[in-house]
Amino acid sequence: MHRVMLMVLLVPLSVAFAGRLPSSSNGKFLSSKLKRDLRRELAGDVIRVLANGAGPGTALVDISGESLSLGGYHFPAQSPDDVVFVDGWEVVFSELLVTVDRIWLANNPDLDPSDQSRTGDWVALLTGPWALDLHKGGPIPGIGGPDEQAQDFATFRNQNLVPGNPPFDPTVRYAFGYETVPANLDATLVNIDPSQYADYQYMIDNGMTVLYVGTATWRGTSCQSTDPSFDFSTIPTRVTFRLGWRTPTAVINCQNPSLPGPGIGGEEHPRGVQFSSSRQIITQLTIHTDHPFWENFDSDGPPAHFDQFAAVAQRQPDGSYLVNLENTYRENYTAFPVPWRWCTPDYTPPDQLTRMDFEGGRYYDPTLSDPLSSFTSFRDYYDLTSHVQSSQGHLNSNGLCALQRGFPSLPGF
Repeated sequence: MHRVMLMVLLVPLSVAFAGRLPSSSNGKFLSSKLKRDLRRELAGDVIRVLANGAGPGTALVDISGESLSLGGYHFPAQSPDDVVFVDGWEVVFSELLVTVDRIWLANNPDLDPSDQSRTGDWVALLTGPWALDLHKGGPIPGIGGPDEQAQDFATFRNQNLVPGNPPFDPTVRYAFGYETVPANLDATLVNIDPSQYADYQYMIDNGMTVLYVGTATWRGTSCQSTDPSFDFSTIPTRVTFRLGWRTPTAVINCQNPSLPGPGIGGEEHPRGVQFSSSRQIITQLTIHTDHPFWENFDSDGPPAHFDQFAAVAQRQPDGSYLVNLENTYRENYTAFPVPWRWCTPDYTPPDQLTRMDFEGGRYYDPTLSDPLSSFTSFRDYYDLTSHVQSSQGHLNSNGLCALQRGFPSLPGF
């Protein structure tokens, strides 16, 4: 496996953020996107130092689940930039397995300002597939800050789809994309060890692209809900989860927060990557682990919840509780069997209904016979969380990408 020697500059985030994030949110919910933007802004100069080294004109490809894939989601928050589950759950991972493939570069990322999915011809392609455990991190600090880790696994060296394999032109930007794919017997197991083979085989057997394994523990205090009469003692306070999604997705023509200036057509960042004649650049596939738990997919970094999974967890013979994604089959996400609950003072529920209604209750069609079978509707919460989870792939921390889902679902983000 190719490795790059790195000079590491570490800045304690508790110190570095002291002057960057407000000590109080003034009663307003700070979205996960805002917190990521501030973390990335702080880390920008650090990453530019770290990227210096061997291989001018090349691009190291790595992947990160950010610090959240390493230490999980604390509750209560331990620092102002912490993303938390607003309903009081501490969520920690023991594994976060993903398979990626077909990482590509193309000409003309700005081909169509109104359609991010359109680019010029492909000029370079790296093929795997590669299987990785994001919970293990890696040897490279992540784009979002020195408490994040990334695992490298491939390198762009030249335009291998162009006759003569010419070098990359450092004066232009290249469109960038990749795919999350079903677990595969042919995958290179980059940092998956023998103790995890059974779990990866489980993914292969079930056509899964992503698997979350871990434990959620409820630690909320001073909580409120939209139904004061609801008996929350009926909800377990410790749940083991094994959540596997079958959501192959092509991530296309990503925006790049590491490039200066605004993007085209009102986009937040420029599209693509730009090589350097003096150093190797880093292209980080960034997986946002909070997406599957969002209450909607229409706002920027919406609140995350775990009550909906705890409510359908199954009691095991030893008295513990386990939830699989399949336990959400046929669950009506417009009236989940638990009310909105919040244990943070800066959160306001989307409505005052006495049962959780994700995505404002829209797109629900319980007449669908099969999961993931419609391009206009969701049959149940399984469909909804699959749609939201499949948008978790980004570039360089927070770069938004066009998506092409390899399964029936609504278009767009």
